[in-house]
Amino acid sequence: MPTLVLDPPPVEFEALLKRRQELGQGVMDEVWEGVYVMNPAPAPRHAYIAQQLAELLGPAARAAALVPMLSAFNLGDPADYRVPDGGLLRQQPPAEVVYVPSAALAVEVVSPDDRTWEKLEFYAAHGVEELLIVDPQGKTVSWMGLERGEYKHLKRSRLIKLGPAELAEQLDWP
Repeated sequence: MPTLVLDPPPVEFEALLKRRQELGQGVMDEVWEGVYVMNPAPAPRHAYIAQQLAELLGPAARAAALVPMLSAFNLGDPADYRVPDGGLLRQQPPAEVVYVPSAALAVEVVSPDDRTWEKLEFYAAHGVEELLIVDPQGKTVSWMGLERGEYKHLKRSRLIKLGPAELAEQLDWP
């Protein structure tokens, strides 16, 4: 159920945000063009797939001289960012960096009722070269490459030695 809280937010809302941060519940929250989006923590099957992706993509990324960041991070800037489930970067960001401007590959694990497929335009605008979208419920892997501002499905990554069919075969689907 979407909820819109108009500016200025009530004190209670600010207290809610502060409490979410203190409890570590806001780590998946995003800002979509200035609109704060509260995302719940993912279900266990999401984490199960994400762990497998870290194990499978990490070595392939290092072999291609890419930096695996296979945990959630902020992609964009404070006024407009998304939190992919992981990604591959061209270089390690400095320790003080909170928002990464782009990624070679962004990884999204689909949760029921999430907005993963609505993020493509954002990722394209930020020059994310490839997207890997894994849907545990549908047991599907979509690997897309950016071509002239739009994502097209790929049979094999241009970044690492792996493709969607091969990756799907290696996953132990919940």
